[in-house]
Amino acid sequence: MVGTLRADEIPAPLRRVARFEPRRRARLAATPIATQLESDEAFRARVAEALCESQPELAGALVSGAVPAAADPVNVAALAYLIRPPGWPDRIEAARRDLEQSALAAEEAETIRQVAELREQIAAAKATRSEELDKLRAELRNARAENAELRKKLHESRTRAKREHARAEELDRQAGDERAASTAAAAAADAELRRLRARLSQAESASENARRAAREGRNVDETRLRVLLDALTDAAKGLRDEIALPAGISRPADIVGAVTPQRPGHRTLPGRALADSDPALLDQLLTLPQVHLIIDGYNVTKTGYGDLPLADQRVRLVSGVGVLHAQTKAEVTVVFDGAELDAPVAVQAPRGVRVLFSAPGQTADDLIGQLVRAEPSGRAVVVISSDQEVCDSARRADARPAPASLLLRRLSRT
Repeated sequence: MVGTLRADEIPAPLRRVARFEPRRRARLAATPIATQLESDEAFRARVAEALCESQPELAGALVSGAVPAAADPVNVAALAYLIRPPGWPDRIEAARRDLEQSALAAEEAETIRQVAELREQIAAAKATRSEELDKLRAELRNARAENAELRKKLHESRTRAKREHARAEELDRQAGDERAASTAAAAAADAELRRLRARLSQAESASENARRAAREGRNVDETRLRVLLDALTDAAKGLRDEIALPAGISRPADIVGAVTPQRPGHRTLPGRALADSDPALLDQLLTLPQVHLIIDGYNVTKTGYGDLPLADQRVRLVSGVGVLHAQTKAEVTVVFDGAELDAPVAVQAPRGVRVLFSAPGQTADDLIGQLVRAEPSGRAVVVISSDQEVCDSARRADARPAPASLLLRRLSRT
């Protein structure tokens, strides 16, 4: 109602809010307006007059005391406060009660409506929930059935996997056994093949050795026979020259107890009555026809000039016996111990001198024994060595030993 008054009718404190829009004015200026109405009776009378003009019937009924039951309690209370007829506080209190009852009734109606809506919502929710539950139950049943099917398939897969794994392990074990058997068979076959190859090689080697031995045996026998014949021929010639028998005359030895190549007889070497230290011994032995002089090399060199290096010892001895061969035409063989060498060496031997080294695992003494035994019975063989074992072995083989000092003395005279 403040907005309908003229500006001069509005108290100064309210003039600013009189221009507000009614809802804004009611929200922001309710307290100042109520204070002004309570304290300013003239302002309250002008507001009451304006309100009575807008609601004359309700204002008349309020003044007469017959307020319609359907009247708005708010309007009744506002008019009663502004007009203030007799009993206006009761009217205001009655209006308040009516408002409270109306509010309670409205609140109750709203509550009932809300309850009804809630019940409808609950019913709808229950229905929806029931549908959802049915749907969820159906989905649960389907899920359980699917889960059961999956469990069944999983169990079958696990069983099948275990069976396949066991089969794979069995196959792997069988493959391992087969590989082991194959490896063993291959190893056995290789071993048998190597054994057969070794036997074949041994057989071939034995055959070759047999053929070589047969050839060498024939050659050795022929060589020994030839040497023996040469020795007998030279001996006969020397004997014939010594007794001055004419050519073509038979000799007593040819008729009585003659030694022929078929019956060589026992070897007789001159000088057996001479002592080993006699200087004439070696000279007599070197006069024998086809004599073979076998020299224990290092035994002689270490006796005569052992302070020299081995190479110088070999050169000095071989050079000396080369001169001896040129003077006597005797067959000369010098034997050195191969164990004394770090590696095989080449020795320049003079014409008519044979230089030999013992093989690995063989001593010079063994090689000298082999040379003596290789000679035919009846040939003159002289072994030069101061080794007592070598001398004894030479005597047992019917050869004549002589000490190294005799050869050294003889070489000093050449």
